Amino acid sequence: MTLNSDQLAQMTNGKGFIAALDQSGGSTPKALSLYGVMPEDYEGEEAMFAAMHDMRARIILADEFTSDKVIGAILFERTMDAQINDKPVAELLWKDRGVVPFLKIDKGLEDIADDVQVMKPMPGLDALLARAAGLGIFGTKERSVIHEANATGIEVIVAQQMDVGRQVCAAGLVPILEPEVNINSASKGAAEEMLKEALLRHLDTLEADQMVMLKLTLPEVPGLYDDVAAHVNVVRVVALSGGYSTEDASARLARNHRMIASFSRALTQGLNVKMSDAEFNAALGSNITQIYKASVA
Repeated sequence: MTLNSDQLAQMTNGKGFIAALDQSGGSTPKALSLYGVMPEDYEGEEAMFAAMHDMRARIILADEFTSDKVIGAILFERTMDAQINDKPVAELLWKDRGVVPFLKIDKGLEDIADDVQVMKPMPGLDALLARAAGLGIFGTKERSVIHEANATGIEVIVAQQMDVGRQVCAAGLVPILEPEVNINSASKGAAEEMLKEALLRHLDTLEADQMVMLKLTLPEVPGLYDDVAAHVNVVRVVALSGGYSTEDASARLARNHRMIASFSRALTQGLNVKMSDAEFNAALGSNITQIYKASVA
């Protein structure tokens, strides 16, 4: 399977950022509450996911949500399987908005061991990847978490990410490997140094045609991941907001010139279900512009 050359070029050189619209079952209630949709406003899981889909559709169809500033978007599996304006979401993103679609594939995190949380098993991953490719998905995203500077745990995290990444590459997709470092970690800076070293070691084991992306927490030392971004197997390094406000995340990102944003909470900050379309578009547009400017700084 050959990568879409236009999408690959956009992810390699495009100016803008990747929108993270992939909140899953565990994080959906909080995301909806921040949007003004409270648990008492819906009954049952299906109604919850329907409310979340309505929010995502509103974002995707907003005036500023185009490839002029947003070059990619990460989707939850239910969103990939859904439609907006009677079109499959991945098709609408690429053909109507010019935005490259990605799919979140991880199934959540194991309990903490050696100060990290690895990904839970992903049964049926090959079938999911084949279905995603058939629906026009360009790549995937898979998240694990580092809580403290523990070399043993960080090695396990990176090894698992790379193993999954190879499986994704074999399906003809580009993985976004996301070994997040907890922004509240007491040893965040040291953990990031260990993570960089482990990433570079493991990247050197990839075959020439195994292209990956990295989604990393904004580092304490600006430019820390420049060597990772410059690696021959890396398409792009993107930054997660990790709980930082839009303003703080954008300021930190602007100091990391080889990273672009892939924000979730910072993207949707201040949005509310009760806003008029004009108010919603203005608020989202303001967030998009701020994140865009930091990504191209």
